[in-house]
Amino acid sequence: MAAEGAPPFFTESIIFLAATVVAVPIAKRLGLGSVVGYLAAGAAIGPFGLGFLGSGEDVLHVAELGVVLLLFVIGLELDPQKLWRMKRDIFGLGTAQVMLTGLSLYSVCHYFGFSTKASLVAGFGLALSSTAFALQILQERGQLSSAYGQRAFGILLLQDIAIVPLLAMVAILAPHEGPSRGADIAIEIATIVGAIAAVVLAGRYLASPLFSFLAASRAREVMLTAALLVALGSAGIMHAVGLSMALGAFLAGVLLAESSFRHTLEADIEPFRSLLMGLFFVAVGMSLDFSVLLDNLGTILGAVAIVMLVKGAFLWALTRGSGSSNSDAFRIAVTLPQGGEFAFVLFTAAIGARILSYETVNLLNSVVILTMLLTPLACLGLELIAAKLKQKGVENPAIETFEEATPTVLVVGFGRFGMTVAQILTSEGLEVRAIDNRPDRIAYARKLGFKVYYGDATRADVLAAAGAGKAALIALCVENDRVMGQSIDLIREGFPNALVFCRATDRAHSLELTRKGVDFQIRETFESSIAFGKVALETLGTPVERIQQIEEDVRKRDEERLALQLKEGIFAGADRLHSVTPRRRSTDIQPTETVG
Repeated sequence: MAAEGAPPFFTESIIFLAATVVAVPIAKRLGLGSVVGYLAAGAAIGPFGLGFLGSGEDVLHVAELGVVLLLFVIGLELDPQKLWRMKRDIFGLGTAQVMLTGLSLYSVCHYFGFSTKASLVAGFGLALSSTAFALQILQERGQLSSAYGQRAFGILLLQDIAIVPLLAMVAILAPHEGPSRGADIAIEIATIVGAIAAVVLAGRYLASPLFSFLAASRAREVMLTAALLVALGSAGIMHAVGLSMALGAFLAGVLLAESSFRHTLEADIEPFRSLLMGLFFVAVGMSLDFSVLLDNLGTILGAVAIVMLVKGAFLWALTRGSGSSNSDAFRIAVTLPQGGEFAFVLFTAAIGARILSYETVNLLNSVVILTMLLTPLACLGLELIAAKLKQKGVENPAIETFEEATPTVLVVGFGRFGMTVAQILTSEGLEVRAIDNRPDRIAYARKLGFKVYYGDATRADVLAAAGAGKAALIALCVENDRVMGQSIDLIREGFPNALVFCRATDRAHSLELTRKGVDFQIRETFESSIAFGKVALETLGTPVERIQQIEEDVRKRDEERLALQLKEGIFAGADRLHSVTPRRRSTDIQPTETVG
């Protein structure tokens, strides 16, 4: 019997997935990046393209959750101290960019006949860049942690904050009726402060105990549910009081950046973030009205050029004047010249306030979408120019920051063995990151001053979030042989450049590690047993020279036995256990030399 019919979202999902599967690989193959592929897919299947799907607005409301989760993940990567160090870029550079670009574009709009109110909304709306686009480009190129990537992020963060006063500006510019608004404004400010305080207190004092409790259950799906609850719950609280959802999620992420569950949360959220971000870009592409674009092609293209040039010029000048190198200033200028997703929000609010007409907003939205589409092309062009200059020897930045030159070590398993390894490495000043899957052990290590995070060594996404991709060496100090074996396979496949050092629990495990070809392995009891036996011999009166001779012989026979066991099995070479170390010839002839 045939099915009565699939639900509407099923068919739409198939169309979305098919379009992205075709468009994104083609765009990446052409060097344009995945963002252009998503935009092209949306434009093709949308109501103004092939017409497979209706309006993209409904999809955009759901897809905006991708931006929320993106900011949550970014917040996890920034601890409050690092955020404080960025205050100059956020509040100085970011504020200057928004004000100067906004006022310049306001002047342009006013010159071309817009009213004062419409010019203010349009100018400052176009001054905002796309957090989603810019961060996606930076992440794809692995530049988010670079010097220019951090400055670009500081500017984007201020722009996310700026949407709040800009929405207030729309409300003030709108015609009002009724009593004075002083009391209403005071109540709104108190509500906003209360919402921020609620998110801060919950993130600071409730989130970590909650995750510790859930981690003890070893139920991964519950941890995932809790991670989504924290991110979306914080966004929902902020949205309820009129703030940006993305800003609320970012704040929650920052508060959890020092939590021991940081890397696991990042790994759990990442698949949802990637999928929803792709959906967001597709929805933006669906919103591109080709009829409006064709009817006003000259006006829109001129506006696109003005927006990108004005914004790019201010970005270059401000970053160059505040200490960035010329190359970094150009990179920021071509990464952030586009309009942003918050422009859609601001322009929609302006329609409701009767400041902008639908026709004007359609034109402005087309300008924003085209600037988004052209940004990856601008980045690609700058890369091609930089590559040619590098070939000519004009610029050769081998290492941009000291952090990129410093080797890091990822310690997996932070019991007594792992803690001692970390102590040795940090004594040399090396950067050490550590993960463990036991909340009680993590809590104990943190009381001793170690930064240890919750994580499962058998998950490649957790290892990547913990820094395995950047680690020069990965020290596997876990007690479970099966877990270590799975982890070694993941590291060899996903992070082949990292050296793998392993703690062997016993002789059989040592043989298994040898077969896997790890770079170094040591039995956890062997060296301590050697040291124990040496002290015992010394206490019983054995000369120091003889003890050294015995140690060398025991180590040699142990290596011979391991070689035999690899070929013949675990019981091979048993005779090597019971030999008496022969005395050296010099010891035997020593009395003769004394008589002579």
